Amino acid sequence: MKGIVSVIGKDRLGIIADVSTTLTEQSVNIVDLSQTILDDYFTMVMLVDLETMKCSFKELSDELEKCGQRLGLSVKIQHQSIFDAMHNLEYGGFNR
Repeated sequence: MKGIVSVIGKDRLGIIADVSTTLTEQSVNIVDLSQTILDDYFTMVMLVDLETMKCSFKELSDELEKCGQRLGLSVKIQHQSIFDAMHNLEYGGFNR
């Protein structure tokens, strides 16, 4: 099972380190990531492997939201299957 983590907010030092630490503490592996800075705003999308996580998906989501609050950012996670369905042509997503 995989998940998609999105991070958005004002750029600051240590964002990737803090989000990565939160994932590592729950044994969640980062498979891939893309990040950029648009003007002063940091954006990142991570593909993560949830197979070995030590907590429930809800608990991981809560921990990532707490991390985001500490950093002044929005940090959210979705199951990859939900993300894929939202952006898939046959489900009426963005690929029309």
